[in-house]
Amino acid sequence: MSFWNVGKRTLLRIDGTDAVRYLNGQITQDAQLAIRNRDRAFATCVTDAKGKLQAFGSIFSWDGKSVFLEAPLELREILLARIERYLIADEAEIVDVSDDYHLRHVLSLEGYQENPGGMVLRFDRLGVPGMDDWRPVAAPVKEDGISWDDAEKIRIRQGVPRWGAELEEGILPPEAGLEACAISYGKGCYIGQEVISRIKTVGKLNRTLARFFLADETDQSKNLVGAELLMGETVVGQIRSHAEGHAMGWIKKIAFEEASFLTSCGVKLKRVK
Repeated sequence: MSFWNVGKRTLLRIDGTDAVRYLNGQITQDAQLAIRNRDRAFATCVTDAKGKLQAFGSIFSWDGKSVFLEAPLELREILLARIERYLIADEAEIVDVSDDYHLRHVLSLEGYQENPGGMVLRFDRLGVPGMDDWRPVAAPVKEDGISWDDAEKIRIRQGVPRWGAELEEGILPPEAGLEACAISYGKGCYIGQEVISRIKTVGKLNRTLARFFLADETDQSKNLVGAELLMGETVVGQIRSHAEGHAMGWIKKIAFEEASFLTSCGVKLKRVK
């Protein structure tokens, strides 16, 4: 069995008769999906009134009643405050259970053992088939899983954006290609919904997240993360992640049709489409 010990994440449990309805007004994904598919997790964004990203994570419902919202641990205080902000007259309670579980992501089910007391859900966290295995903090965890660097190689090769690398506060989710996995356009209103729906209708973006392939790994490639993308002498973007011949980064609108780029550190890249 292949697995990655992700560790602690921000994990909020929303309980109560209005839990699903309330959460649906706060996230881009349809919370009903989690209720109807208790063996799966679903990617979601949390956005502000201007449709800009505040958090990126997933939702799931292990018992078909409560809904869990998870995100990177560094967003714990910000996300809790954001999700609680609009809770006034709803029959819902938000409980921070981040300290009660740690996350192990299973990449191969061969030799997999059941998780007593935990929650196991199908979720392609790294862009390949896998399962999120939420275990109580008291449960033993094997330490011989894949490393953080190995996990990064997989998700960069698959073009999966990560908070703190490609994703950060202020991005419009469609710019990062998140509409395919994390946005429901038919579930109704939520904070930022009007802006995101307008982007879908108009179809105009000023920047986009792109994948790149390196023709050759050289010593210059070590400086690729943070390097500027150039079109002639014009800066048209920036590389955010790099691993084993693959890279991800942002490009501006003027370079959307370009297939090849030179970086400020001298590395040549081909855009993957």
